[in-house]
Amino acid sequence: MTFDFFLPKNGSQKIIHLIFNDERQQKSFVFKTPLRIPEDVWDEEKQRPSNIYLKKYKILNKKLDILKLRLAEYVVQIREQNKLPTQMALAKEIKAICLRQESDLPESSLLYYMQWYIDGRKELISHSTYKRYKVFYHLLERFEGFLCKRLYVNEINSDFIRDFMLFGRGEEYSENTIYRTIHFVRTILNFAERKGIRTALRELEVRREKQHKEIVTLTEDEIIKIMAAEVPEELQAAKDWLLISCYTGQRFSDFIQFNKEQLKQINGKTCLSFAQQKTKKDILLPLHPNVINAIERNDSAFPKLIDIQQYNEQIKQIAKLSGLNETIKGRKRIGYRTKDVEIEKWEFLTSHIGRRSFATNFYGKIPTPLLMEATGHSTEKMFLQYINPIDKNRILSLSNYFDKIHQEILLRQTDF
Repeated sequence: MTFDFFLPKNGSQKIIHLIFNDERQQKSFVFKTPLRIPEDVWDEEKQRPSNIYLKKYKILNKKLDILKLRLAEYVVQIREQNKLPTQMALAKEIKAICLRQESDLPESSLLYYMQWYIDGRKELISHSTYKRYKVFYHLLERFEGFLCKRLYVNEINSDFIRDFMLFGRGEEYSENTIYRTIHFVRTILNFAERKGIRTALRELEVRREKQHKEIVTLTEDEIIKIMAAEVPEELQAAKDWLLISCYTGQRFSDFIQFNKEQLKQINGKTCLSFAQQKTKKDILLPLHPNVINAIERNDSAFPKLIDIQQYNEQIKQIAKLSGLNETIKGRKRIGYRTKDVEIEKWEFLTSHIGRRSFATNFYGKIPTPLLMEATGHSTEKMFLQYINPIDKNRILSLSNYFDKIHQEILLRQTDF
């Protein structure tokens, strides 16, 4: 059986129609649904809203997926009773499905176990991890709509991997998203097995080809150019925050909350004490001289607060004014997907550029454990243990490295 949505030729606010092709009866049924959408936001080829990430159309697209899924289940149920679906019965079911509120998931379904797992870990994981789990969940919802079939934990096998990868690539999801979702499904099957459900977990082995990932960072010379660049007054706060991020290695959510109350003196060294929002890790960070300079420029305080959208826009302008116009390759979000592109470097700048630049520029110059102590970073592969952030000897050692490297940079500034 197949399901196809289309819009009629007449009218501006279009009623979405459905064609159900029943191969057993060698017959097609056409129905009006209670769902409507303007023609100019309808994707005729994909038979759904053009932008399924806009809230109201995300809801509509979900209803279309649910309609296909539940109507397919209804047809299977009718056939199991040795009956044939009729136009009237199908029309009645379509209306009921569209008007029905969310119903409980079948207890043996993959989505049921995913929801169970996510709810059980909600208080144990960071908000960003929770959001990532929900992305996987909604991606599997869309996959069920694509298949017109519900997924059950005891039926997930190697065919699932093949079909899901074809679906993911057809939807232009990144390889990273596709593989991480498959890995999460394996986690859910493992969870189901601990609950006594037999699964084909061991069939879901997938070898990922090594990907060459282009990571865009600012070099030390480029940061010097940014420091030397004259920018309008309205960009000065963003410029200072960008420099602060390049010399503290913190995420936007952390560095934008820096304040002078967090400053501490340890053996004459100015340090910053804070807890990372994502990891909840306590950090005691000696401040690089360029960070101290930024604080002094702002009357012994940190720059004024700006939101992340404004910050992302303004640091691009700052980088452009600084002459970072070399054409490079990298991944950039276009619409709601990231794609490989070749554009001028200033266009790549986002709020994470400082964190990446910090790690890259100091790697090999400062012992890695000290860098990880500063960033709060770890890797899944090695599960590195963090060093005590309030170990004064290590804090002072990192500060001394900052001072030494800063003096070397000062000698090069005369070239710009």
